[in-house]
Amino acid sequence: MIAVKNITKKYKDRTVLQDISFTVDGGEFVCIAGNSGAGKSTLIHALIGATKTDNGEIEVDTYKVSALNPEQIQEYRRKIGIVFQDYKLLPKRTVFENVAFALQVAGYDDEFIQKRTAEVLKLTGLEDHRNNLPHELSGGERQRTAIARALVHAPELLFADEPTGNLDPENTEALAKLLLKINKGGTTIILATHDKDVIGMIKKRIITLDNGRLVSDKRGTNF
Repeated sequence: MIAVKNITKKYKDRTVLQDISFTVDGGEFVCIAGNSGAGKSTLIHALIGATKTDNGEIEVDTYKVSALNPEQIQEYRRKIGIVFQDYKLLPKRTVFENVAFALQVAGYDDEFIQKRTAEVLKLTGLEDHRNNLPHELSGGERQRTAIARALVHAPELLFADEPTGNLDPENTEALAKLLLKINKGGTTIILATHDKDVIGMIKKRIITLDNGRLVSDKRGTNF
């Protein structure tokens, strides 16, 4: 599903990714681990087409992400799900409206939007919060809303960049369990995190970065 081939990215005189290569099969759950500044977020941004690499190639299914033009990137992003640490919710829309919005901009009809949004709110445990605005939610509920929005168009691939960074331990554990549930349903997940507790909860494949280099690719609970 994903093939990363010898990618390098520099910012001025600093190399943030250096000759990174790996593949990910459909249905895998992969944690991109490493300390702050290791290159995790830059790698996620490259995988979603938000950052152009200086060298190498990134292929996701039929998309050569590293070579897409802006119009093609928008098409590609409609096929994947993306979750960030800071939620990026629309502040004046309810939970239901935030999730449904992703389908509305894609042109789906109202009947499908209502049905599919309700399904995803149930999956993420947000049924009782469908009419709440973001400022009325806890951090965990906001992040679950962001995940629901990313899942509503049924992507086969979900990227999450430090999704537990603003959460307390209880909500972090709940989010890890939700991501495992989503993965068990068949969605491939790429999760960037520096949180060793999250990695220990997930117990899946770990790709570890250090100063922009891939230093380890293994299964386990530690990096």
